[in-house]
Amino acid sequence: MTTGSQPTTVPRKNLLAVFAVAIMAFLGILVETSMNVTFPTLMKTMHVSLSTVQWITTGYLLTVALLMITSAFLKQRFTNKQLFVTAALAFIVGDLVCALATTFPILLIGRVIQAGCAGIAIPLMFNIVAESVPRARLGFYMGMAGLILMIAPASGPTFGGVMVAMANWRWIFWSTMPVEGLILLLGSGAIKQFIPVRAVRFNWGQFLLLAVAFVSFTVGLDQISTVGWLSWQFLGGIGLALISLIGYIQLAKHSQTQLLKLAIFKNPVFTYSFLAYIILQFCNIGINFALPNYAQIVVGASSLIGGLMLLPGSLITAVLQPWFGHLLDEHGARLPILTGSGLFLLAATGFTVFGRALPILMITILYIVFSIGRSMAFSNTLTNGLKEVDLDQRADANAIYNTGQQFAGSIGTTILAALMSAVPTGKLSYAHATAIGSQLAFGLIMVLAVVNFGLYYLVFHYQKTDK
Repeated sequence: MTTGSQPTTVPRKNLLAVFAVAIMAFLGILVETSMNVTFPTLMKTMHVSLSTVQWITTGYLLTVALLMITSAFLKQRFTNKQLFVTAALAFIVGDLVCALATTFPILLIGRVIQAGCAGIAIPLMFNIVAESVPRARLGFYMGMAGLILMIAPASGPTFGGVMVAMANWRWIFWSTMPVEGLILLLGSGAIKQFIPVRAVRFNWGQFLLLAVAFVSFTVGLDQISTVGWLSWQFLGGIGLALISLIGYIQLAKHSQTQLLKLAIFKNPVFTYSFLAYIILQFCNIGINFALPNYAQIVVGASSLIGGLMLLPGSLITAVLQPWFGHLLDEHGARLPILTGSGLFLLAATGFTVFGRALPILMITILYIVFSIGRSMAFSNTLTNGLKEVDLDQRADANAIYNTGQQFAGSIGTTILAALMSAVPTGKLSYAHATAIGSQLAFGLIMVLAVVNFGLYYLVFHYQKTDK
């Protein structure tokens, strides 16, 4: 069926390619947070602290963020099929290493390898959709791809909890391995190349400076709970990150190609929207880490309950997501963004006020409100920010958003883990100390929710129209 000369149906082979890469991206993101419910168990069996075990998630997200930086280069240099196969193999090898790991360092290495799948598959999914789907159907398929990014991380703790309840944490990896193998077989024959590849030079200098900045900043933040804010470890990590970032800016100014084109930040609407966007992602990934651990350590719930209590919020958000976009189309960005931010702040306030004694039912209800508010603001903040960017800068703006959200997620996990572990036990039980630390973590989210209102005020102040 066509409209004029424009086709409206997706060829079967293209549909299979989209399906394969979408499921691959979904699995890559799902396992991103699925280990959160296993942390109390891993802390006991592998004899590590909460601030150490959180690197299972932080290291994963950090690796994904660094690979996102290279997405434009990878698209130009390698075929879609080469990237697809590489991502699948990274997932399978990482799965195998994690499933067989007997020590924490080996488990962490497996997670870093596995992160290669999400880092490659997420940009690849959007590229294949953009190249293989007719323009008349592009909005629907792009929306479905975006929905995967929304649902998968929130579903991770539930999936992890179910696997642990049925067997043990290793089944998070054993159960996904054959699925990834099947995807590899299905997708390899369906993935096509639409744009010729070419030999392009990769700017290693810029990449290494950004990598040092990201890693040293995250490692510096990780030191807060053990050696404090004024330690040389914390200050040194943050200082090295700033020096590396300044070095990148100076190097990029004199280069014809930039991994991240920072000139886009001259647009104030984009800049303030981006800051609000990464704050929302910081809080989202952080709270998806905090709540399952709070439920197990403080409340004494099982890992299954720790995961399942987040499921209602994830499902409701998935159903409402199309409506959130409809609100922006019909009423402009201001209504859904500010309404979502209000719900987000309301839930964060509830978590903070009752943070020392949250029963499972209250956590579930507050998380539903949190998830609805965060998602309503999150997707529309992205859309509104991109609308203000010139068409020739959209790809670079998307790269910045993708990299920013992954990095924000990694430091969200690090900082909330540090705060949850910040209260010394002394005469307190571990559960009581964790409850007080969790209240501090929830308080930070509440403060950031207030900060976002200030950022949105600036967005709408500089924006001529929000429709």
